[in-house]
Amino acid sequence: MTKLIDYYFTPISPFTYLGHDRLVAIARKHGATIAVKAINLGDVFPVSGGLPLSKRAPQRQAYRLVELRRWSEYLNMPINVQPRFFPVNGDLAAAWILAAQEQGIAQALALTGAVGRAIWEQERDVAAESTLMDIASELGVDAVALGRRAATTEIVARYKALTQEAIDRQVFGAPTYIYRDELFWGQDRLDFLDRALAE
Repeated sequence: MTKLIDYYFTPISPFTYLGHDRLVAIARKHGATIAVKAINLGDVFPVSGGLPLSKRAPQRQAYRLVELRRWSEYLNMPINVQPRFFPVNGDLAAAWILAAQEQGIAQALALTGAVGRAIWEQERDVAAESTLMDIASELGVDAVALGRRAATTEIVARYKALTQEAIDRQVFGAPTYIYRDELFWGQDRLDFLDRALAE
């Protein structure tokens, strides 16, 4: 029986970035398949009690920076905790990732990782189509075809449907991994997901 991990995320989240490569490695170790499900957290927060970063209390914003530095050091992953292009709109990047998934899960996962690195390591503007075209080209993907597909009404509708699906499944933050209907919120819960997959 195939093990399936539903991967709900926004590609612009630093915690998606910090957990992405480990998720891929864990799935590979257990022979699990990842269902790539980019969502719009801006629509999830109002129905789940969450707040966008700019509206969070100052002490919460400050602690977030502490956590990012802490995890960056622990995982030995570079991060600019206050990158030049953040906050940034993630809708276009999400559409490109969903379009890439039609060409294969591996391609969608590779693009997700590259978008995260672009924001948190390289300080690139992933809200710009030109940046996404460059990223796709760097991955050896047909950027023109991918961009064209990402702009279709079908991809826009899928993004909206996945966001609603996440809401219906009680997702309230990103990244969230769901395995056998058990929810694991945050990259700091990947060890629990690893153990669940091993059972």
